[in-house]
This record gives sequence, C-alpha cells and structure tokens, in this order.
Amino acid sequence: MGGTTTEQGQRPGAAGRWPKLAWPVVAAAGLGGLGLAFLAAWVLLTALTRDVQVSRDGAAVVFAVGTSLLGLLVARRQPRNPEGWLLLGVAAAVLAVLDSGLYAVLDYRMHHGRLPLGETAVFIRGGLGPPLLFVVALVILLFPDGRLTRRWTWVLWLYLAVALVAAVGIAASQAGSIAGQHILVDVNGNYTGPGNPTGALGVLANVTGPVFAVVPLFWPAFVVRQVVSWRRSAGEGRQQLKWLMAGAVIALAGVIVISFGPSNDELSGRVARDVAFLFVAALPVSIGVGILKYRLYEIDRIISRTLAYAIVTGLLVGVYAGLVLLATQVLKVHSTVAVAAATLAAAALFSPARRRVQRVVDRRFNRARYDADQTVAAFAARLQDAVDLDSVRTDLASVVDQALAPAHVSLWVSGGPT
Repeated sequence: MGGTTTEQGQRPGAAGRWPKLAWPVVAAAGLGGLGLAFLAAWVLLTALTRDVQVSRDGAAVVFAVGTSLLGLLVARRQPRNPEGWLLLGVAAAVLAVLDSGLYAVLDYRMHHGRLPLGETAVFIRGGLGPPLLFVVALVILLFPDGRLTRRWTWVLWLYLAVALVAAVGIAASQAGSIAGQHILVDVNGNYTGPGNPTGALGVLANVTGPVFAVVPLFWPAFVVRQVVSWRRSAGEGRQQLKWLMAGAVIALAGVIVISFGPSNDELSGRVARDVAFLFVAALPVSIGVGILKYRLYEIDRIISRTLAYAIVTGLLVGVYAGLVLLATQVLKVHSTVAVAAATLAAAALFSPARRRVQRVVDRRFNRARYDADQTVAAFAARLQDAVDLDSVRTDLASVVDQALAPAHVSLWVSGGPT
C-alpha cells in the first residue's frame, strides 16, 4: 500500500528510462557490427586480390581492430564520453578505406573496370582518407572526458565548420576527378588519372579546397591546450595527460617515417612503413589507457625507459657507423673485420651507456624512482658505519617509507615485530 507498481513489479517510469540507458549499448553494438562487416570484407577482398600491401601488410588492420576494441571499452564504461565513439568511428573508417582500396585494385587492376561500384570504391578511398586526420585531432582535443570550457567550445565549433567545408572540398575534388574518366589506380587502390574536376564539382572544389590548408592551423592550438592542462593539473589528471603525450610522441615518429621514410617501392621502405603504422597505434592505445585509468602510476617508468633506450640506441648506432667508416675508409681495414669489431664495441658499450643514460633520464622524467634510488643509496652508505640497532631500525623504517610509501611498516628481528 506504500506505493504503486506496474504489472511486472517495476517502479513507475522504469520502462521510460530503459531507452536512455540502452542506447549506448545499441549504438556500440551497431558500430561494432559495422566494423566486423568491414573486417570480413577485408579478409575476402585480400584473399581475392592476394594483395596485403594495401593494408600495410596487415599493420593497418591491427591498428583498426585495436582502436575499435578500445573504443568499445570506453563507450561501454563511459557512454557520455565522446572519445569512445570517436575511436569507434576512426576504426570503422580506416577499415572502409582499406576495403575500398582493395575493391578498386580488384576491379581496375584485375577485372579492367567491369565490376559494379568501382567508381564508388575509388571515391571512398580518396575522399574519406584525408578527413580521418580531422577526427584524430578531435580525439586529442577532447581528451580525457570530452569537457571543454566555453572558450574552447567555440574553438571546437569553428574547427568543425572548417573541417566540414574542407571535407566537402576533398570529396568534390575526388568526385570531379573520376567522373567520366578512364580510371587508373595504383597498387594501393588510389586514383592516378588526371585530376581536373569541371562543372559544378570543379567550382565547389576550387572554392572549398583551399580551406584544407586552414585545418592544420588548429592542431598546434589543440596540443597547446593539453600542455597547459598538464602544467596546471596534478595527481591522476596529470598522469592521464602523460599517457596522451607519450602516445602522441610515438605516433608522431611513425607519421614522420611514413611521410619522409624510404620509398615504398623498396623492401626497406615497405617494412619501415609497416612498423611506423604500428607506432601510430600508440596514440589510441595511450588514450584508451589514460581514459580507463589503468595503472597510471607506471607511465613515468614507461616514458623514462622509452627515452633511455631510444637515446642509447641512437648513440650505439652512431658509434657503430662511425667505427665502420673509420676502419674501412681511413684505416683501410677489411670490411668484415671492421663490422665485427664495431659490433663488439657497440655491445661492450651497451650496459654502461644504458646505466648512465637511464640515470640522467630518470632524474628528469621519473623523479620518484630517482629520489628513491638516492635515498636507498644514502642509507646503504650510512649502514656501513652504523652500530646502534635501534637507530638502524628507525633509519630503515624511514627509508622504506620515503622510497616505497607503504600503508604501514613492520620490522621483524629475533625478538619479534617492532
């Protein structure tokens, strides 16, 4: 008698709230199903074309699948956070671009343009790929929770407007270029014919195309926003932004290799670009880890180790190349002997160089570990001259508290805990 219920025993309004609670699940399932369909199409088209170069020898698919899984996880746990949905959209779009490239290769390089929807595949390949960069920039801007101040909300809307105009220009240019043309594509499915759109599409491309150059001007501002947020943040928020920066640096290195690395026609260039595409995957991975707040305290160690090994690798490569050149070009030593000697020298230098570089990097990027090592080293030096057991116990408890910050400290001696 204390209240009314529905016939199924539910509180009033429970059925009305169900769609609001269920839409993220339905939306995530829909995007996930679309991604699975694109993935199945990729498997089929790859088998038909026997061409894995379109998808960077599978590296692009690994990137898309990993990004999709992270997006699903974020969207499920934080449905109001746009980051999860953006990651899902990027993953689906990447698979769509890969599928369209494979279909274009199948149609125009293997069946001479006799298959249906070949022009559509070429259009998707060329018209959807570049705007993906616009979405990736949004992922960085909205990290970690999608909340912006009023000022940055206006910047977001302006960016969306400019990006939309640029995307329309790219689409118009691509559609105008292939309309009525004898279509030729390269081994990746990209259109290689003349690119002179005419008519209404040409006018639209000429008007909106230059806006494409304006879009990248926003990206440094997005990076500056995150840097400023990092300087002002503390605790968990600061750790999240460290994850973002670490992933962005690794991804940027991958983009540089893709853009300016060896030629894709060479085996070394192909391998370098495949590996670089996996480097790009570090960005969505770091974003997913940062948003889900998984073991954030380890980011300092990851950053310091990555920097240390990168620096040591660069130093050893320089030493190796210098010794080989010195021995072969100056001292005229046989090349086999020079390579062996340079290899042994680089191997001998690895451990001492790594220790020294790691100490310097930890001092700057992993200060907690550096301070802990210094505290332990100072205690070890004091312990050599210590004779009073009570002072040793007190000093040891103090060092453990400073270095490890445990919840409590207990020390056992022969007489029991103290």
